[in-house]
Amino acid sequence: MIEVICNDRLGKKVRVKCEPDDTIGDFKKLVAAQIGTAPEKIVLKKWYSTFKDHITLADYEIGNGSSLEMYYS
Repeated sequence: MIEVICNDRLGKKVRVKCEPDDTIGDFKKLVAAQIGTAPEKIVLKKWYSTFKDHITLADYEIGNGSSLEMYYS
């Protein structure tokens, strides 16, 4: 079990517990459940690279304590 932190540009910080083998799409659903937004509207980025929904967190080398940028489309 790892904990990933998502920050948006409005100052909202969300801590989500998940598994490293979860896909980005699954992770978006967990984030959406906490903030009350549709998962399709969430875009996760880090250093100008947008994460694709079908790839796992471990493939992107996202580990415990990692921080992601969250945008809304």
